[in-house]
Amino acid sequence: MPGTENKQNDIKPELRERIIAAALKSFTMNGIKSVTMDHIASDLGISKRTLYEMFEDKETLLLACVQLQIEEKEKFEIKVLSETDNALQVILILYKTYIEIFYKINKRFFEDLSKYPKVKELLSNKLDKNRTKAIDFFKKGTEQGLFRDDIDFEIVYFLLHKQVEFLINSDMLKSYSLVEVYELIMFTFLRGISTNRGQQILEEFISEYRKQNINQSGQI
Repeated sequence: MPGTENKQNDIKPELRERIIAAALKSFTMNGIKSVTMDHIASDLGISKRTLYEMFEDKETLLLACVQLQIEEKEKFEIKVLSETDNALQVILILYKTYIEIFYKINKRFFEDLSKYPKVKELLSNKLDKNRTKAIDFFKKGTEQGLFRDDIDFEIVYFLLHKQVEFLINSDMLKSYSLVEVYELIMFTFLRGISTNRGQQILEEFISEYRKQNINQSGQI
């Protein structure tokens, strides 16, 4: 019946969204390797056949999960940019938000990403596409007197790109937490490109950020 067929077609996008959301939650909580397609189907109360009709394999599903993360990240960045014009403040707001997210993610999730070529390619391509936008953003910070004007941001972005690739492809996260590595990369980078005015804003942020972390851990 035509009416029944249309109803089924309406359900498929909704079910696809449910699957991606559930899989993303499971992958980030437990790591990718330990989560099977059987687990995901069982958690959702659907058959493996239904799951495989929508996602041919685990990597295809993971790819959809990472794409969802990217889209949510971009929406949030647009929101932050609409609320402040200060380039350094934008970076620091994003940094703090992402750190809070990283604390909730099992580091095995990031370790396991390197085993999926399509996901690595997606992340690498995304960095490439963001190059012009990122460089223009840094130039805006230079015009605002926050970033130094003697820096070639083409080179800087290339180096940041390679650091992210190295992080995904190396075993570093087996020895260090993502938060530790990300913090070191970001603060070292920002200290290096900031003017005196920018460094003052940055150091005030770092001081407050450290105090908040200590308070949250109950050490004061």
